[in-house]
Amino acid sequence: MNASRRWLVTAGAVAIALTGMSAPATAAADATGSAAATSASRLPSHLFTPYFEAYTTDSPSQLSNESGAKYLTLAFLQTPSRGSCTITWNGDPATPVAWSTYGADIARIRAAGGDVIPSFGGYSADHDGTEIADSCTSIPAIAAAYEKVITTYNVTRLDLDTEDRSLTDRAGIDRRNRAIKVVEDWAARVHRLVQFVYTIPTNVVGLDPSGVHVLRSAVAHDARIAIVNIMTFDYYDGLPHEMADDTMTAAGHLYDTLHDLYPHKSPQSVWSMIGVTDMIGIDDYGPPEIFTLADARTVRAWARDMGIAELSYWALERDNGGCPGVAGSDSCSGLHQSTWQFTGIFNPFTHR
Repeated sequence: MNASRRWLVTAGAVAIALTGMSAPATAAADATGSAAATSASRLPSHLFTPYFEAYTTDSPSQLSNESGAKYLTLAFLQTPSRGSCTITWNGDPATPVAWSTYGADIARIRAAGGDVIPSFGGYSADHDGTEIADSCTSIPAIAAAYEKVITTYNVTRLDLDTEDRSLTDRAGIDRRNRAIKVVEDWAARVHRLVQFVYTIPTNVVGLDPSGVHVLRSAVAHDARIAIVNIMTFDYYDGLPHEMADDTMTAAGHLYDTLHDLYPHKSPQSVWSMIGVTDMIGIDDYGPPEIFTLADARTVRAWARDMGIAELSYWALERDNGGCPGVAGSDSCSGLHQSTWQFTGIFNPFTHR
């Protein structure tokens, strides 16, 4: 995903989330403003968590309150420059990983019964080499960056949006999964709840080999991935699409891939590793990739019936009818709709 557009050519993303996380209880801030290191609780097992465009000047707590979306995925974290091991929001040194950046918003969201999931990567970072595991060659430093986000904001889940060049950087893939393992071992030692989500592209017929390699690498390095969240849009194939049907078809192919990777898991357990992210309205590719309100109702009902783990869309700021006919806008869906109409449809998906 990107500041201006989330996916490109093979976009359609898979998010792999760590299983069983839950919304932290309202986290007290210590004297320096950092979130308390204790009392993080589990996120709901079935979670609607739309992406929030952190590169805007919007307030996540304000939009959460206005929309009714209690759980937000904050996008994105990346390094300021290629070769760096320092994580900032959107690669901007002016927005460091610190309680002063988003801490007050997160506290308000938690006070209202919700929580946030910080997201690493996105199309821009993955394309430019500023995704943390592509940029930094030190596995301990990558793990330390993940741990800093976890402890600063007292979160239990991290989203890793891995697309474009990050799908073919074999060294970066290896480092990322080895760092995940380091963090999971650290979390076990200090008794913290930590989950990881991989968000990666998909086609209607399933993951490209590069996406499968990311997951195989995770298995090889014993990196426990809770959720694989696929981005079911921006197929860029020039074919007609019925977006709800294509979401369900792509998820079925993901099920087959995960069943092969985790042969000892039950069918229900495999479905509980799956997430889907749609792009509401007219996506970057434009017609015929239009995700409608009717599509949203169909996908929500299917997602609940199948017991998938995560339902999301790109992006919260787009859930309004301010630009009918416009494709791929960051600030509106391109449809004739009322404000927060998609959120209202998806919200009931969240349940324990």
